[in-house]
Amino acid sequence: MIEKTLKQDEIDALFEAARSSTPESPKGEVRARVVPYNFSSAGQISTEQLRAISMLNDLFARNLTHNLAAWLRTRFQVNLVSAEQIQFNEFLLRIPEISYVASVRLEPLGALSVLQLDLGLAPPVIDLLLGGEGKDGPLRELTDIEESILGSVVEIICRELTAAWQPVGLSFNFERRQMQTQVARVISVNEKTLCLSFEIRMPHSSGLLNLAFPAVVANTILRRLTSDWGRRRRHGGDAQARMGTAAQRIRFGCSLQLPAVRLAAGDLENLAPGSILRLDLAASALPVWRVGGQSLSLAQAVRQGTQRAARIERGFQETDR
Repeated sequence: MIEKTLKQDEIDALFEAARSSTPESPKGEVRARVVPYNFSSAGQISTEQLRAISMLNDLFARNLTHNLAAWLRTRFQVNLVSAEQIQFNEFLLRIPEISYVASVRLEPLGALSVLQLDLGLAPPVIDLLLGGEGKDGPLRELTDIEESILGSVVEIICRELTAAWQPVGLSFNFERRQMQTQVARVISVNEKTLCLSFEIRMPHSSGLLNLAFPAVVANTILRRLTSDWGRRRRHGGDAQARMGTAAQRIRFGCSLQLPAVRLAAGDLENLAPGSILRLDLAASALPVWRVGGQSLSLAQAVRQGTQRAARIERGFQETDR
């Protein structure tokens, strides 16, 4: 075994190379920047979760717009304004002094959420349901009859919420109206809640519809929404290809029909076996090929072997009616 002894100049060269490969930090520079952690920001809604929440609640807003507009027979527009996480006491501070507040039970979790509706919307809604023109009225407390009528509207809102939130498996059940002094007992005032705000516009009035979900419900909703949304994003292309392949095997009812004609009632009344019914159509008139009830093209009735067939002539247009 041969041992090699380094000379002093070789040792100095090694130390110099080590110092040059690990340069010293400038005086006063801090390598690791320490930032204080704010525990109140924990569990904030991410961009992905907010996108999934907005999709569900946009669906709820559209359905509620169509159904209540048809029920009230007037223009009724609902739009999602915001979705945020705030403490319940902050939500309570936003509730006007005169307002309609109700507790809504969420099944199968068995938890309670809070629904708040501006009472400025109550007079026109009640007036429409009682046969009026939906005119605005003074802001005041409701009578027992008016509260019962508005309760039916809240039940429709809960029904539409259940339909829109079906992907997360939640059912909204209207429980009862809560007085202002009782609302703080529904959810702990220091609990972080998921707050959804909707703007409602009517011809003579407008107001807000606010929903507050407790933390246990919000976490369940966000977890399910994020999982479903991520799964759709990862497998969207494959799912779309499978749906396209499956759709090509769907069978639709189709028919080859002559254009519509008008007949006198007397001609139909006198029909008998062997009668000839004149349709007032030119011999060159082409039948219409209809698929799933939709007119697609004009076609000629032909035979292919032992089966009836249709030979496409040209696309169907409104002028062919």
